[in-house]
Amino acid sequence: MSLRHAVLGLLSAGPASGYDLLKTFEISLANVWPATQSQLYSELNRMAEAGLVQAAAEGPRGRKEYAITDAGLDELRHWMTEVEPDRVRRSDMLLRVFFLNVIPPHQAVEYLHKQVDHAEETLAAYEEIKQSIAGEDDRLAVYGRIALEWGVRYMEMVRTWGQWAQQELQAAAATHQ
Repeated sequence: MSLRHAVLGLLSAGPASGYDLLKTFEISLANVWPATQSQLYSELNRMAEAGLVQAAAEGPRGRKEYAITDAGLDELRHWMTEVEPDRVRRSDMLLRVFFLNVIPPHQAVEYLHKQVDHAEETLAAYEEIKQSIAGEDDRLAVYGRIALEWGVRYMEMVRTWGQWAQQELQAAAATHQ
C-alpha cells in the first residue's frame, strides 16, 4: 500500500483539505499506514501534478480542498483490483524472539512481557476508536470498523501468544536449573 492510494481512498468519500486528511489519518489509517504532515502535503502536490486529484476549492491562507479526479479513481480501482497486496513477512519483534537465548531468561521473559503490554495498550486505543465511530454508518466508518476488527484480533493474538511464550520460557528455565 502506498500513501498515494490511502489518500485516493479517503478522497473517494468526498473532497477534503490536507488538514482534514491528516486528521482522518490520525484517527483511522495511522494504525495501518501512518503519514506525517510533510509526507501528506508532498504527496498531494505530486498527485495534483499527476492529475489524480485537483483543488476543488480554495479558502483563506491558501487552504485547498482536494477532490479525486476520474484518473485518480481509475488508479485507485486499478490498485484495488489488479495489484496484489504486499504481505509483509518481516517482523523485528519476532526476529528478536528467535534470539532470546543470548540474554538471561529473566530479560527474555521481560521482553515478552513488554510485547503483551504493547498489545494491551494498542487494544485500549482501538477500543477508544471503536467507541468514537460506534454510531457512524457512512462507508468509511463501516469499512474502517472491519479493518479495525482485524487489528483488534491481531493484537489479541499477540497478547495471548506473549503470555503463552512467557510461560514457556519460565517452564524451560525451571527445567534447566
